[in-house]
Amino acid sequence: MHLITAVLLAASVFGATAAHAEMKLTSKDLTSGKSMADAQVFNGFGCAGNNISPELVWSGGPKATKSFAIMAYDPDAPTGSGWWHWSVFNIPADTSNIATGDKKLPAGAVEGHTDFGISGYGGACPPAGDTPHHYQFTVYALSVDKLPLPDTAPGAMVGFYVRANTLDKASVEVTYGR
Repeated sequence: MHLITAVLLAASVFGATAAHAEMKLTSKDLTSGKSMADAQVFNGFGCAGNNISPELVWSGGPKATKSFAIMAYDPDAPTGSGWWHWSVFNIPADTSNIATGDKKLPAGAVEGHTDFGISGYGGACPPAGDTPHHYQFTVYALSVDKLPLPDTAPGAMVGFYVRANTLDKASVEVTYGR
């Protein structure tokens, strides 16, 4: 009897693991652990980059996913609360990528406000002389079709709603200093 119980328990554990593939995030523009290219650096605040949003490609979202969200965040910003560089939410569940510099997001997707005070992508721009900052690009699989937020929602508010509805997530972290 104990053998049957052990076999059934092992089958349920391995079956659950096989049924849920881990989410993955890749990008031709961002390489985890490496420095961000000037193309993704902000153009302003003393920085002279191209301010082009990176390509993001994801896979392995849970079957229950109803939408996706993207958040880009710098935890090293000298603000006491980090810096929100990008938020995109209400991305349809059948979407699996955002192209480099994509100004035409999937229908229904919304870009919230960055800490630069604008909606859209705001690239890296740490203070000159700081040690390189870390930039976390994360795609979240969400349990809801839409977040009840306007395009003026700040990153912290988007982050609150995203985390409250997250099923799974995948990240790429890069650095940048000047």
